[in-house]
Amino acid sequence: MPTKHPAEVRGRAVQMVQNRLSEYPAAYAACKALAPKLDIGPETLRHWVVQAQVDTCVIDGPTTDEQDDLKRLRTENRELKEANEILKAASIFFARKLRLRRR
Repeated sequence: MPTKHPAEVRGRAVQMVQNRLSEYPAAYAACKALAPKLDIGPETLRHWVVQAQVDTCVIDGPTTDEQDDLKRLRTENRELKEANEILKAASIFFARKLRLRRR
């Protein structure tokens, strides 16, 4: 089961990798070497490093804020669709009741 690491641990781990990037041929190699020492999975650490690079505009991609906004908007959209379905079902129910009363 994945564990949630505190933001300070993430920040320190990313900083350690960024400080040692010149010593390794690729960011993944640095992550693979440092991850066991930090008790973090290498792929998790690599993901954190890539996201930090995106957030600082070193590479292209959606920033953390943009991802949070997307997640919030998707949740809101899903909830609105569910509410809309409930309202549709209720309107059909009450329309049938009215039709039965008119007969």
